[in-house]
Amino acid sequence: MTPEELVAATSAQINSLGAIYYFHPDTIAHGKEALGLDGMRFYFIGRAGVLGDVEAPVVTAAFGYFAPAVVAKMWNSSKEKVAPRDAAAAALACNATIGRNKLSDMAGLAEFCAAAEQVIADVNPAGLQLYAGIAAEPLPDDLPARAMQLAVCHRELRGSAHLAAVIAAGVHASVAHAIRRPNDIGTFGWPEDLVITDEDRSNLEAADITTDKMSAGHYASLSDQQRSDFVAGVEAMADILLKKP
Repeated sequence: MTPEELVAATSAQINSLGAIYYFHPDTIAHGKEALGLDGMRFYFIGRAGVLGDVEAPVVTAAFGYFAPAVVAKMWNSSKEKVAPRDAAAAALACNATIGRNKLSDMAGLAEFCAAAEQVIADVNPAGLQLYAGIAAEPLPDDLPARAMQLAVCHRELRGSAHLAAVIAAGVHASVAHAIRRPNDIGTFGWPEDLVITDEDRSNLEAADITTDKMSAGHYASLSDQQRSDFVAGVEAMADILLKKP
């Protein structure tokens, strides 16, 4: 299996697996009951809290797709209640619980984790802010929770690479978001009457190609067996966690 084949087989699933905990009912409940945060605020400070007690523009730079005013409102009001690093730890604990509840009987966890950790050990995190933050967090000792946190790391790895590729392609974050998620453009703080050109769409497609190339490079150090283990693990996790009831 080539790195390119691995990326094609897993990128969509990793995107979903690494985001499960964001608005999971148990995560939202914990945010409200233990931290006094609504779901959106816990998402912001829980995800970006790995960056530390930074100013809102730093979070804007790492998130990429939210308008600065939205980030400032969510981040600053959340910091008034919870320290960012504490919020990040709480959010990752919620993610770990999902793994412990759902993946305890999954075969291949050790092999998936070994391959996923090898990538993190080899990747140069330069320019990948949010990935660097989550990758620096200690991993849980137990395999189900460890696998879930590694899924988050790999989601942020591709996401950070994609943000860099979008910027390099000359596509504004608001435009990229309007093309991919037009129904959410207002939620992210951008005007809903943005004009999208054919050049914008072409440039975003070029960014996708660049992202795939960058991502393939991240998995190049794995052996063929490790790549197979990684893909098998992602597919098994997706079958358990993403399948519709």
